[in-house]
Amino acid sequence: MPMTELLAIAATTWGIAMAASPLLQIRRMRSTGSSTDLSLGYLSVLQVGFLLWLSYGLALRNPALVISNTAALVFGLTTIVIARRLRATGALEGD
Repeated sequence: MPMTELLAIAATTWGIAMAASPLLQIRRMRSTGSSTDLSLGYLSVLQVGFLLWLSYGLALRNPALVISNTAALVFGLTTIVIARRLRATGALEGD
């Protein structure tokens, strides 16, 4: 197998692992019932970057970029949605 293929597989695999890392934040938010220590601005900036990289990967037809950035976008958006719901719930409860 050529080195470029091995690197593509390694990069895609690690990209998916990195993309799934927000699950750790989601677990923390769910256990504490709060998302106040999470920067939604930071996550939003990351989402724009993932969307740009995903678009670039689609333009190149590069599966390594498409797969890892799709996963990152999905997990990041999920984190934002959960954080916003927790904040809305906290606001209703007077948190």
